[in-house]
Amino acid sequence: QVQLVESGGGLVQAGGSLRLSCAASGRTFSTYHMGWFRQAPGKEREFVAAITGSGSNTKYASSVKGRFTISRDNAKNTVYLQLNSLKPEDTAVYYCAGGLYYLTRTANEYAYWGQGTQVTVSS
Repeated sequence: QVQLVESGGGLVQAGGSLRLSCAASGRTFSTYHMGWFRQAPGKEREFVAAITGSGSNTKYASSVKGRFTISRDNAKNTVYLQLNSLKPEDTAVYYCAGGLYYLTRTANEYAYWGQGTQVTVSS
């Protein structure tokens, strides 16, 4: 069992930056591929980024590629999402997720989810 806790969300102006963190419990963190998803009001949850257990490979949604960076520190059981050049359309609740599928964009292929952290970008 893995428990995930996100932090780092907040209110930022367009063009600004935030770094989200997701702390995981358990001693097998490096076993899990990790992903970030987001859900805006009235919209479906969408894939943002994913990273392999070792951290050697990543995947991004086209809407965030070049602006967001996913990374992980397995010694700290933590995965990060650096959000740069934020836009109002990035406003959403951001969730981290963990699972055993390789760099999947499909939410239901992740077994573990955090509670989410709100990111609000003002124009």
